[in-house]
Amino acid sequence: MANKEEKADEKQSSWKDFIYNPRTGEFIGRTASSWALIFLFYLVFYGFLAGMFSLTMWVMLQTLDEHTPTYRDRVANPGENPTSFFSGKIDQKHRRYVLLRAYNDSLQEANKPCPDGMYFEQDDVEEKKACQFKRSELRQCSGLADSNFGYSEGQPCILVKMNRVIGLRPRGDPHINCIVKRETPLQMQYFPIEGKLDKSYFPYYGKTLHANYVQPVVAVKLLLAEDDYNSELTIECKVEGSDLLNSDDRDKFLGRVIFRVKVSK
Repeated sequence: MANKEEKADEKQSSWKDFIYNPRTGEFIGRTASSWALIFLFYLVFYGFLAGMFSLTMWVMLQTLDEHTPTYRDRVANPGENPTSFFSGKIDQKHRRYVLLRAYNDSLQEANKPCPDGMYFEQDDVEEKKACQFKRSELRQCSGLADSNFGYSEGQPCILVKMNRVIGLRPRGDPHINCIVKRETPLQMQYFPIEGKLDKSYFPYYGKTLHANYVQPVVAVKLLLAEDDYNSELTIECKVEGSDLLNSDDRDKFLGRVIFRVKVSK
């Protein structure tokens, strides 16, 4: 019995000595100086790693432009976006998507009236100004006289605009041209006239510098006849008259957009 008690006391004493040995001053097998050296090593080691990470991040940030992303997912030749709803009536829930609030004449009065046919270059100007694009220029498709944008009369308006691309300067005379995918053509009206995308709205300098910028919009009014109702029409709109690509088979949305319209009688 005595031997068992002695062995139990030895084990308990050994376990306590491992946590803290009062004879050697060791804590969990190491002295205070040994623990201090270990903590100092890891402090220096991780401090060095943090410093290297901060330095590389600082160097990388020096290569970035504050206003123009180095890598962009929008190519130099932009795609197009159609805006509208293919229904006979625009309800209040969706009205905010088709209304041209940013293009209201009252808001556009604050922007600069720019001469047509010329790029609005502002490379050396810190505060970039935007050219006026008044909603009233869309005339029958402005939503001012007809809040249903032609849907109620069976001749809907489709609003087409290009994606914004920083620094884009299209050559020639860019304009929107739409065709219907069938043998017989479909009559259409364009606002502004001839679907013009005037050069005065280029280049775009980015959201931060060009805060009040609005890209030009082309409204296409589909002059549907009686025979066009109750059938689905496939319409393709392209940017033509410029050096912008619009027929790349690898990207069907590059410089063009395809949508379908069906108006029920």
